[in-house]
Amino acid sequence: MGGIGIWQLVIVLLIVVMLFGTRRLKGLGSDVGEAIKGFRSSMGNESAAQASAEKASLEVQAEPQRPADSKH
Repeated sequence: MGGIGIWQLVIVLLIVVMLFGTRRLKGLGSDVGEAIKGFRSSMGNESAAQASAEKASLEVQAEPQRPADSKH
């Protein structure tokens, strides 16, 4: 009784289409798609940069450390 049924969703969808029109909804959908695509590519670039930074830090740690000129 408290849940949203299929008919309520259909009515809400029809009201939204009547208010905004199909052209505006299509433009909104494409804008959201481009934003998601940009977000994914930036996250991919960030993870690639992070991976290269981790690789560089591992290479620095893997180099043997030379003892300093110490006199006992």
